[in-house]
Amino acid sequence: MTDERPVSVALENRLMSHGIYVNDCSPEGDDASVDDGTDLELEYETVAEAPVVTSDEVGAVVRTLLAVAEERNWTPGRLEATSLSTDGEVRGRWHVEAAWFDRLSADLSEVEFSQRVLETVSTGQER
Repeated sequence: MTDERPVSVALENRLMSHGIYVNDCSPEGDDASVDDGTDLELEYETVAEAPVVTSDEVGAVVRTLLAVAEERNWTPGRLEATSLSTDGEVRGRWHVEAAWFDRLSADLSEVEFSQRVLETVSTGQER
């Protein structure tokens, strides 16, 4: 079953079950489909007790994005993510390079992919 809503809405709906609430996801628009390699900027709030980005939340976001991408038969571009507390404080930032998404099903193992993503995590004070 394919979710025909915009990617931002599909992510928002699915991430809520993880205690992750999407504030902004670009590109946005009325078009439910996106092209291969489309870059995404994601800003979300989480109810997590931790004052910094956790591997669990990164994993939830990436797995959810990959599930949406697989259903729609597209490959995301670079993902830039900013994690906020429910008070609006920046908990941290992280990203996934487009090439990592491309290589994930080819020559990059899931473990290697995860390690690369987690190495990009920065605290709220860093930019």
